[in-house]
Amino acid sequence: MANVQVTTRQAYRRTDDYTPGKPRVELVTEDLPLPLAATSVLIKVHAVSLNYRDANIANGGNPWPVTPHGLPCNDAAGEVVAVGEGVRTFKLGDRVAPIIDTENLTGRESKRSWLAADEDGVLADYLVFSEEKLTKLPVHLDWVEACLIPCAGVTAWTSLLGIGIGKSVLIQGTGGVAMIALKLARTAGLKVILSSSSDAKLERIRQQFSNPPLLTVNYATSSQWHEEVLKLTNGAGVDLVVEIGGTQTLVKSMKCTRRGGTISQVGYLSKQNTDDLAEFLPLLIDRRINLRGIDAGSRLEQEDLCAALSATQMRFDDVIDKVYDFCQADEAIEDIWQGRQVGKLVIRIG
Repeated sequence: MANVQVTTRQAYRRTDDYTPGKPRVELVTEDLPLPLAATSVLIKVHAVSLNYRDANIANGGNPWPVTPHGLPCNDAAGEVVAVGEGVRTFKLGDRVAPIIDTENLTGRESKRSWLAADEDGVLADYLVFSEEKLTKLPVHLDWVEACLIPCAGVTAWTSLLGIGIGKSVLIQGTGGVAMIALKLARTAGLKVILSSSSDAKLERIRQQFSNPPLLTVNYATSSQWHEEVLKLTNGAGVDLVVEIGGTQTLVKSMKCTRRGGTISQVGYLSKQNTDDLAEFLPLLIDRRINLRGIDAGSRLEQEDLCAALSATQMRFDDVIDKVYDFCQADEAIEDIWQGRQVGKLVIRIG
């Protein structure tokens, strides 16, 4: 094993205090798990990106149990600074990221373990992971861009899988998954319709992705927004919906999905009410919809995304809204909780 120069790390742990105005995280100093196990890798973290689930967990809203006072965030990019004696996949200096479900290596595992929920997340300046839970990162991306890959990137990638060139997709929202899905869909030759509740956000993105012109729908000003989507597809409906709303939007998403089409259920950002699902089963059967749950992806899928990004030299600099310093972690969590961003929020470390 290479000589390890550091023995402690700076990390943010959740306070689990949901009082309005109180910090959601606090900075702590803690020992690293040294010496490294034979197959473990020590990573110096350079950037961590935020997802809505980070703020949701920090504010007590996660629908699944979480480890008390755990480390938030599951998107990180860093470099290998030490390896255990049995490590064969990585060497010093490699650019790496952990997968966010550390049990999901191939997609066939029966167990799960999510970073920042079932186990500690990645909001720290150093991390230790078993080599099997890491993938290499594309070398053309800087740290701030590369840290978008494990959660938002892989989620967008798996949401779009299996949809052929020339097909149509409705992407909901303007957050990180939506913006990366937009870029991937355009590169894959898909016709994109983007929805949001903000005309200002839609106009900003239309200008950013102007060729070919981006089709948009405001679901706040049009209560029957699914009808608008149908009009944009000549009544047929889209081939795919990247669905982030949940119960409040799912039925309308089904109504504007073509018969035999697919819905990738990514999130549950709207207020959840099962009464909104009264038409669910008739629509599912009548429209022959393939409804699939997207839980990010496996290590293999993360490797596939990284290979695709390297092949296309795709950049993510245009989907990053704001970059924070490490000391601004609590501010960043509050900003994403309030939905102030268009695209991704990133915390730079070191």
